[in-house]
Amino acid sequence: MRSHHSRLYALLFLAALATACSSSDDDSDSGSSGSDGPGATTNPNIHATGNAAAGRDVFRFETFGNEGFWTDAMRLPQGIVAAGVTPLDALAAGLSVDAEALDQATLAAIAAELLTDLSPANAPLLNDPATTVLLVNANAVIGIAAKDSNGDGTIDVTAGDRAGATCALCHTITDGSVFALPCGGSIGRRLDGRAPHDFDFGGFVALAQNSRALYPLLQLSLTANGGETLGRAPTGLTENSTEAEVDAYLSNPQFYPVGMFDDTFDGNGDPMHNMPLFRTDLAAPWGSGGSLQFLDNFSNLVYTGLLDPTTLTTAGGRAFLETLAGPAGTEIADDYVVVLAATGVTNYPFITAGAHAFPGTEAAPLGVRVDNAKLLDLNAYLNSLEAPPGIDAAPEVLARGRERFRQSCTQCHNVAQGSFVPPGITPMLTIWPGDDPVVLAERDLPLNDILNSPGFFDDKMAVVNASLRGLERGIAMPLLLDLARKPILLHDNSIRSLNGLLNPVRGPEAPHPFYEPDAVVRAELVAFLESLDTDSN
Repeated sequence: MRSHHSRLYALLFLAALATACSSSDDDSDSGSSGSDGPGATTNPNIHATGNAAAGRDVFRFETFGNEGFWTDAMRLPQGIVAAGVTPLDALAAGLSVDAEALDQATLAAIAAELLTDLSPANAPLLNDPATTVLLVNANAVIGIAAKDSNGDGTIDVTAGDRAGATCALCHTITDGSVFALPCGGSIGRRLDGRAPHDFDFGGFVALAQNSRALYPLLQLSLTANGGETLGRAPTGLTENSTEAEVDAYLSNPQFYPVGMFDDTFDGNGDPMHNMPLFRTDLAAPWGSGGSLQFLDNFSNLVYTGLLDPTTLTTAGGRAFLETLAGPAGTEIADDYVVVLAATGVTNYPFITAGAHAFPGTEAAPLGVRVDNAKLLDLNAYLNSLEAPPGIDAAPEVLARGRERFRQSCTQCHNVAQGSFVPPGITPMLTIWPGDDPVVLAERDLPLNDILNSPGFFDDKMAVVNASLRGLERGIAMPLLLDLARKPILLHDNSIRSLNGLLNPVRGPEAPHPFYEPDAVVRAELVAFLESLDTDSN
């Protein structure tokens, strides 16, 4: 086994950083004004761009053929129809509707029904599953792209046409100008780039008639791991698990919390809270663990692996899984083939992508890449999306909160959110002093060993992390934007408010243990954080 830095050394490093990240009363009384942050003037992760207008269509409607996976393998549209999902059900699941995609008569009828008590008698359209099909066919359900698959000039998912998934599913809301359901979805004009914090992805995909087709993205119990499982559920799924058992896992918010999506095909149950995708020209490495350097490479992996995981059964997909997880990776691929055969899935993979000259690299981890021009167009569009404005507060409150932020937080974060995010990886033990992992499996350099600590905070980085790029297992810095909308903090959904994040009652071993003990000062610091936008300085 490779040697690791000693825990003593890491704790000493943490102590030094914590001292730098929290001002003492003496520092405050001396008039120290802190700093404005690390002050990165260049971003080594800057990405090439294309045409932003074309990128908007990629973001909203491009599937690169994954409608084959979602319709023929998962059978999600069929499941929605069979379950009798109404528009009100869809809104309750956190899905949103693009009002501008509807004809005026339909929009007016829906708007009129929304003024009633929403009972079947007074809101027949909103309680009719046929209206849900109408919305899908109109490409009005955000993130669900319906295609004219049979080439007859019309779209009808009940008559042979298919529907796939787009980036917008997890990264768009609406302005709620027609309707906004508390703790649910909304109807209005699209606001691309903003995270739908109330989207129940697990419950939504559990509607599919063959949710077993999502096998690599589930919490698994693998023979190669001695039957052990990593995730929120007490037991893992196997290739022999029934549809009912898979649906029970996906639809249980204790195992698959609302607002989260499992974006790693590692057999671990490690969903991460949906993140915004705006001002990506300022952003850090991609993935919560910083595993990918460039945005277009991140998007390519989403399309070729997450939105059509059947690519993992190809030679390139198998090679990547084996590199990541050794025998466990091979077992995932082998078991997935068994699952697909047992559920009648054929002619996969479905994604439209070309072989890449350098398979296994960041540009093509699974050996394939979708249309590169469209990826660069998508980069340009995501760069152009502005973050929402922050919440105003009394100027004197914001001034005091800003000064406290400069004293306490700028070892890691910038004051000005229009600046580049510091591009490095914060080591796991720094961001989480309670990290005390055991080795689950050894891996060859530059990959770190597969590690796991008690709890869920590091589950996301157990297998997939920045060691893919020869860097540390840790966390990439986020933009501090749209914080007022976030109902929950940290990628593992563990903190319920900014005030809770900064409250020392959580203790010195908790994730992100950088606190403000004074309640009044803490409230001012929260007000400043909620006010941040890209114009803040």
